[in-house]
Amino acid sequence: MTLPSYTRAVLLLILCTFFWGSSFPVGKHILTEVHAYSMVLWRFVIAALCLLIYVKVARIAWPKHLTTQQWLYVVIVSIIGVGGLNLALFSGLTYTSSTDGALIMALSPLFTSLMASLFHRTIPSMGQFISLAISLLGVLLVITNGHLSLLLGLQINYGDKLIFCGMLAWSLYTFLTQGISKWMPLIPYTLVGMISGASVIGLVCLFSPNIHPWHEVIHSSSSVFYGVMYIGMFATVAGYLLWINGVKQLGSAKASLFFNFVPVFAVLVSFLFGQPVTLLQVVGMVVVIFGLVLPNLWSSLTFKTKKAYPACKVTK
Repeated sequence: MTLPSYTRAVLLLILCTFFWGSSFPVGKHILTEVHAYSMVLWRFVIAALCLLIYVKVARIAWPKHLTTQQWLYVVIVSIIGVGGLNLALFSGLTYTSSTDGALIMALSPLFTSLMASLFHRTIPSMGQFISLAISLLGVLLVITNGHLSLLLGLQINYGDKLIFCGMLAWSLYTFLTQGISKWMPLIPYTLVGMISGASVIGLVCLFSPNIHPWHEVIHSSSSVFYGVMYIGMFATVAGYLLWINGVKQLGSAKASLFFNFVPVFAVLVSFLFGQPVTLLQVVGMVVVIFGLVLPNLWSSLTFKTKKAYPACKVTK
């Protein structure tokens, strides 16, 4: 039985968000035995090797017309976005829960839209402002454990602060990628990002005497070893390829809605891993998802209202 292309794209996007959502509790588990920097290094190395194989098998042409300035720009953006996100994310997960991390990262599409508005000097719509306010409220409820008064003294978990910075770095990377993709294919661009990230974090590990990536992974438990492979192959490479396919089939606007499944899957897999999931985190997740889908609900309702009650022409 062959599924329709739309249904297949939807199922693949759900699988993609499962890979991304599950990476938070899996990463949290890995960090019990492996240093965050080692985890990031292995993620980049595995992902880069898988993408290289994919590029060869799919016979994807490598861009040859780029200038030195363009290559430098791609590498810098990749280091900030890909490297910055992963360093902040996995370092932050050392100090906070996987559910908190997933909820904070769920704000990325909204902040990317706000960055685009600031860059193009346009005023965000009222729907975007309301959406951001509601989503931020949901995240703040979770990271302050329901005590919003902690914000006055900036008494927020150190790990949550790190992941929030990583979310900002990823939002900037996503926004800049929209321009870069006009003159460089996305898959080679991502491969450059993985290689750049691996090179930078590799240097950091090299000059850090207490970090031993190879020794840590080889001597880790089997669940941690397979977790590292899962993060590199499925949560990174497979997730990215599935996302590209979904965007091609459904468009970026519809595909972005599926990003809301990430915190849902993070909570479910955290529960399966035996990691604590509180009622407040579930409430915060519901609030965040409602805030994220609000602009689309508002647009849909507005469109239906206009269609049901079209403007009447005044005749003389």
